[in-house]
Order: sequence, then C-alpha cells, then structure tokens
Amino acid sequence: MTIEAPETEVVTSWRVACDGGEGALGHPRVWLSLDRETGEVECGYCDKKFIHASVAAKAQG
Repeated sequence: MTIEAPETEVVTSWRVACDGGEGALGHPRVWLSLDRETGEVECGYCDKKFIHASVAAKAQG
C-alpha cells in the first residue's frame, strides 16, 4: 500500500481556510494562521501544508 504525501499549497495570505477540498467528504472548515517565522502551517485534519509565497520564493532561489 502506498501512502500519498500531504498536499502543499503556496498562499499569499497569512490566514487561510481549509476544508479538506473534498466537498461533503472533506472536513469542517478551519481557519489557520501561518507562523510568521517559518511561513508555514499544517492542517490538523488533513495534514495539508500551507506555505507563504515569500518563504517559498526564498527556498527556490
């Protein structure tokens, strides 16, 4: 059995909403605040990781 890696999304806001992205099969909508030092946050329900665009740009170059 293969386990897929959690989804990662680059965002431009420091506060994001996550509902699992599966409509009725997802999870309750939760609001998450990205850590100002790391620029990241992970959803406690689905493990989706949100990364702020400013941090993602630094990591690439």
